[in-house]
Amino acid sequence: MDLEDWRKEIDVLDRKLLKLLNRRAECAIEIGRIKQAIEQPIFVPEREMSILNRILELNKGPLDAEAVRRIFQQIIDESRRLMQKNQGS
Repeated sequence: MDLEDWRKEIDVLDRKLLKLLNRRAECAIEIGRIKQAIEQPIFVPEREMSILNRILELNKGPLDAEAVRRIFQQIIDESRRLMQKNQGS
């Protein structure tokens, strides 16, 4: 494959990633609504640590563990922000 082929592949992957991230965000919003209804806190550090540990165990590279941790920490932070934003909706 040449440069343009690789760029097209990245464009396809970016669209797929965006779709998956938005679906994950929808799930987080629903979880936030459920937590509000049953009066559970949005932030559960143990759950977030569990998610990060599981993802790090699944990682086979080439991204190193620190890069994966940073990416998923940001995803988790944004999910939590959405949950908080949508409380009371």
